Amino acid sequence: MKVVVRLFAQLRERAGRNEIALENLPDALDVGALKREIERRHPGLGSLAQVRGAVGTEYVAETRRLAEGETLALIPPVSGGTSERELEHGVFELRAGALDAEEAQDLVRDAHYGAIATFIGTTRAMSRGREVVRLEYEAFDAMTAAEMARIFERCRTHVATSPERTLRMLVHHRTGTVEVGEPSVVIAVASPHRDAAFTACRFLIDELKQSMPIWKKEIYADGEEWIGERS
Repeated sequence: MKVVVRLFAQLRERAGRNEIALENLPDALDVGALKREIERRHPGLGSLAQVRGAVGTEYVAETRRLAEGETLALIPPVSGGTSERELEHGVFELRAGALDAEEAQDLVRDAHYGAIATFIGTTRAMSRGREVVRLEYEAFDAMTAAEMARIFERCRTHVATSPERTLRMLVHHRTGTVEVGEPSVVIAVASPHRDAAFTACRFLIDELKQSMPIWKKEIYADGEEWIGERS
């Protein structure tokens, strides 16, 4: 399989060209595996861990499989992206597209933090004794960031009680349609030690389910229902 990769900013300068073509790739290679192959073939580009992939005009997940002749754009962190300070306070994002746990882990990763705890909430095939076809999420966008900021603050007060328990926190939540087996929420927390990371991850999902203005409708084979328990 052959894939064309477009390069921008520092990646373009390191490569000395706008795009590279990779041939003799395994069929149906996903974005994450392709990034690793690019690192192997073009080590001068450096680590691509913080680089996102895009097809057409949309970001794609690391697990998105590529087709013969497709073009993938590698998007380095953009100006105004997530900063170290923001992660310490907590970063929240609503997304209409697929969530990627590896991306979340990479964003909170830091050489001084020895533990990363991750929670992934996925759509169950059965709920309340009924077969689930899909979920539909609706959010009050204007309020979610402010409410999540309050949750992050409570988490820091509850967990980050010493320099050894500092946190880097990230929450991604889906909106729109989520199919069975797909993630609807991903939480990644990094801390110097595992206890704080585990505790913060559990705190965030429990608090999010209680107060975030995000609603879930379960679509069944024989009907649908809004679920009173948020998220």
